[in-house]
Amino acid sequence: MDFLDKLVLPQSSEHIELLHYMLTLVLFLFIPFISVVFGGTILSLYYRKKGIDGGNPVYLKFAKDVIEMLTINKSIGIILGIIPLLTSVLIFAQLLHKTNALTISYLVLSFFLTTISIILIYTYKYSLSFKNIFDSIKDLNSDDYELKEEIKKLRKGNQNLISSSGKYGVAILFISLWIFTSAITVATYPDQWGDQNLLYLLFSWKVLSQFIHFIAAAFALTGAAILFGFFYWEGGKQLLADDYKNFVRKTSIKITLIAAVFQPVFLFINLFALPGDALSVSVFGYSFIVLILLFLAYNYLFAMLKESTIKYSGKVFYVILFALLSLIIKDQLAMANSTKQHSVILTTEFDKYIAELKGTSGGTVQLTGKEIYDIRCASCHQFDRRLVGPPHNEVLPKYEGKKDQLIAFIRNPLKIDPAYPPMPNPGLKPFEADSVAAYLLQHYKKK
Repeated sequence: MDFLDKLVLPQSSEHIELLHYMLTLVLFLFIPFISVVFGGTILSLYYRKKGIDGGNPVYLKFAKDVIEMLTINKSIGIILGIIPLLTSVLIFAQLLHKTNALTISYLVLSFFLTTISIILIYTYKYSLSFKNIFDSIKDLNSDDYELKEEIKKLRKGNQNLISSSGKYGVAILFISLWIFTSAITVATYPDQWGDQNLLYLLFSWKVLSQFIHFIAAAFALTGAAILFGFFYWEGGKQLLADDYKNFVRKTSIKITLIAAVFQPVFLFINLFALPGDALSVSVFGYSFIVLILLFLAYNYLFAMLKESTIKYSGKVFYVILFALLSLIIKDQLAMANSTKQHSVILTTEFDKYIAELKGTSGGTVQLTGKEIYDIRCASCHQFDRRLVGPPHNEVLPKYEGKKDQLIAFIRNPLKIDPAYPPMPNPGLKPFEADSVAAYLLQHYKKK
């Protein structure tokens, strides 16, 4: 987006690495919080409807307790739900500067939708509290007919507000999170940065599998958070009736267990879908950590079901939470790996920017592109025949009009063709790589 491009500053390699760390920390705040808000609101609406339809006060109490517990208060909604998402927009604008990826546009759209949904969900929460007040005074003994009618009118309006704000809030949040998942997923696939169709992106199998994975993780964390809030935090809720306590325990364990069971499946699907450049030992390592933590969570949950106990409530929550945080780290490592070539382009721009500020950009190139090529490259490359590397005439056409990408590859070569050995890093400075790229693009057609 143009107005965000104006805010972007040139970044060195150290700054880009720091931005990746910052993005991971920001997502540590946003994703767990928005997950329990999403899952908690759906559970609250579902059990409220069941409670109203069946006249079950246990369901109605659970619906109210869940939304109050998981949303905490409106200040936390702003701090953990809105500010981190806005920060992630600014970080992605830096990391994906000079690309044609629409990740930033989708994140901005997600930010506005998420803000609207959080306002609606907190309206739903506070409307439930007002309902208790109106219920306590609905049989007010008063001779003032106008007062009774006014209270009746306000009570009916509050009922309508409860229904509409909750449903619209969770529906908008669902769409917002779908778009958010699409935006951060496509950032890991540089070959899809040019895709302009949001609907095509939303319904691509890579995004759908990632979004379903997110929903399952959200419900797993939501169930664990309910166990944590009811039975562990500050000693748990001590005054709960036994029948209500058993209902909360069984319901939360089942939700957590069922949602957690699907995690390994979607984890493997996600790993299979990642481009080769995104994979690394660290990505597989954090994936393995996720599997270990999930296995540990399964054991705690089965023990809680079998022994009818609540003593593992805190452990279940922490294990599920750390599994989710490990997933976030894994995804961010994969994105950092796959965007490494573009990061080199950004650092090249930074070097040029610094050289211009110092007034040294005009006198730094001492050798021509051809001279550098003859010294550093000619021992492994020829234009018209295979040597150690492929003929330039075969590979350079794909870099027509993409000089920055060629510079990035020269400075940070990646193994692309399995028929050839990986190209070693020639150790060229930015202006040297620029000169070699210019020479190659100008002369390969003449050979």
